[in-house]
Amino acid sequence: MERHQVAVYLGALAAGALAGLIAPAAGPGLEHAINPVLAALLYVTFLQVPARDLVRGLKAGRFLASALVVNFLVVPVVVGAMFHFLPDDQAVRLGVLLVLLAPCVDYVIVFSGLAGGSGQKLLAATPLLLLAQIVLLPAYLWMFLGSDLAKIIELGPFVRAFLVLIVIPLTLAWLTQALTARRPDLITALSTSMVPLMAATLFVVVASQIPKLDGRLTKVAAVIPFYVIFLIVMAFAGLAVVRVFRLDVPAGRAIIFTGATRNSLVVLPLALALPDHLAIAAVVVVTQTLVEVIGMVAYVRVVPRLLNGDAQPADAPGGRP
Repeated sequence: MERHQVAVYLGALAAGALAGLIAPAAGPGLEHAINPVLAALLYVTFLQVPARDLVRGLKAGRFLASALVVNFLVVPVVVGAMFHFLPDDQAVRLGVLLVLLAPCVDYVIVFSGLAGGSGQKLLAATPLLLLAQIVLLPAYLWMFLGSDLAKIIELGPFVRAFLVLIVIPLTLAWLTQALTARRPDLITALSTSMVPLMAATLFVVVASQIPKLDGRLTKVAAVIPFYVIFLIVMAFAGLAVVRVFRLDVPAGRAIIFTGATRNSLVVLPLALALPDHLAIAAVVVVTQTLVEVIGMVAYVRVVPRLLNGDAQPADAPGGRP
């Protein structure tokens, strides 16, 4: 499954869409499964790197600085350039902002690794990236939408998502590592569940949200070109950041991926908590996931060609993390 994980993810997306169309009544029940499945996925993700490596990764100042710059300086500029061309619908614009302004903290590690990126450094940066988006997202929403609409976004759901999806899985992963220090084979066995958990998460998310389209397909489809443009622009914008910070090749590829991959699965609970008249925002968020997974297949092939060994070494001899 690990060898063919991209195909597995695409299959899960297709199966979720089919299930949502065939059994739309199951959507509300499947929504309740999103957070538990996603928390389990992140728990297994955090198991991949020992706590001591996580601490060591936080000391990679140049990498962390570049991750913050690409996600919280470059991305808002790119989104701002697209914003006024988005469909003139509050809920659609809110959904696009929610998903594009929040960097991914889960499967970006998988896709970056497939392209030779430094998964360890990305994993170490995950808590910082999520904390930064919790702090900055309300400010960005106010900047783009004005104070009236920004007030709709309550901090409570996002804080709960942070606790349930990051703090608890990370704590459990550390405890598991401590309790199984003499049994590394157990960690390896648990880690093999990452691909099926990712597939289950994608299936549940898509199957629960497809029924919400309900005649609004045109509005949702209108944002797809913007998601595609974002992926194209961020490939080159990320490469520019890599050049400025003179990162080695694995770290540089990871930065390109973190700049392009968005936090759709984690911001979805926030979108689901919006008032009923903004409900389409959640479907707009899920649509980004569909586009992004296909885009990541292209990224896995394109990014190694964009950054193929001529970046300046930074964090370790020989260009390795």
